[in-house]
Amino acid sequence: MNDVMLTTDTGQSMALVLLDLSSAFDLVDHNILLSCLEKFVGLRGTVLQWFHSYLTNRSYSVCLRHHSSSNKQLSSGVPLGSILGPVLSNLYMLPFGSIISRYGVSFHLYADDTQIYLPIKRDDKLAFKPIFDCLDELKLWLASNFLSLNESKTEIILFGSNDHSTHDVDLDTLLPYSTTCVRNLGVLLDNSLKFDKQKVKPFLSGKNLETVMHAFVTSRLDFCNSLYIGASQTCVTRLQLLQNAAAWLLKGKRKCDHITPVLISLHWLQVKYRIDLKVLLFVFKSLRNQAPQYLSELLHPPSQSRSLRSRNSDLLYVPRTRLKNRGDRAFAAIGPKLWNSLPAYIRSAQTLSTFKSALKTYFFPWLSIFLDSYWH
Repeated sequence: MNDVMLTTDTGQSMALVLLDLSSAFDLVDHNILLSCLEKFVGLRGTVLQWFHSYLTNRSYSVCLRHHSSSNKQLSSGVPLGSILGPVLSNLYMLPFGSIISRYGVSFHLYADDTQIYLPIKRDDKLAFKPIFDCLDELKLWLASNFLSLNESKTEIILFGSNDHSTHDVDLDTLLPYSTTCVRNLGVLLDNSLKFDKQKVKPFLSGKNLETVMHAFVTSRLDFCNSLYIGASQTCVTRLQLLQNAAAWLLKGKRKCDHITPVLISLHWLQVKYRIDLKVLLFVFKSLRNQAPQYLSELLHPPSQSRSLRSRNSDLLYVPRTRLKNRGDRAFAAIGPKLWNSLPAYIRSAQTLSTFKSALKTYFFPWLSIFLDSYWH
């Protein structure tokens, strides 16, 4: 989303293609995987034999109460529910990423979900050619490695800037897969980046109400909430109303009761501060090598030609952007901006738990300010 925000901030559009592999974990060929571990990863000797022993001669059976079927030998697939399963699946897909890179198309792989995206220049009739060529080679590679794309789950969405319409873009063979809203890893992304399609449905029962509330409401409020940074006040207000309803219900209060004392009693930050908190946690992890490299590479110290007192204050460079509702919302811009606004004692925290605790304490003064005016 950082790349989408920055690209559309320049006036270009961004095409995002979501690919889903059919039964990817079950179709991993053991011989091809072992060959990949040797050729691409460089495993040799005893370590490679460990994986060979781990994968070969596996079997399964179906059990129902006191009955079970006969054993069936497995010649493909990685063990589901194991630590090594997702890792081996990702290693099996290493050539997949190499193919995409050759066409100059950006991508992210997550398990069996593949996201490829490319900036689309205005009036460029060949803008989609790299994607078409890339998809053709990907299908050939998948076929030769016993995998296939799930056509029914393939989707493409075009994100356009405010001054660049996407209606005239020729999608050619991808037109049937075009949509204005996609579900990407559980998040609904709309082509206008308003996030007004994202909905949260609470399911509550009478037992273990607080546990259920966190499982079905607050966890969804916090899921990918860093994407809401800079979103419209209307969007944030809807989420705040949901948090308010959960707090009222949990505390047995009426809707006419003021919400702030209820949030204080629960030690819940308002939605706006929860969003800021998530972004700042990403920044802290990125600066401490606890986040993916592609995030860490977006943060840089300010370039200073002369010595300043702030030189060693852990400040970050804030890149210039063009549009408030696009470039300003990109992680590369909003992350450093929020980070620089923090007091030095918070930025200098050594551990994640210390940083998070200090940050929540820093965000809570709005509660005491309200209480002073409320109770008097």
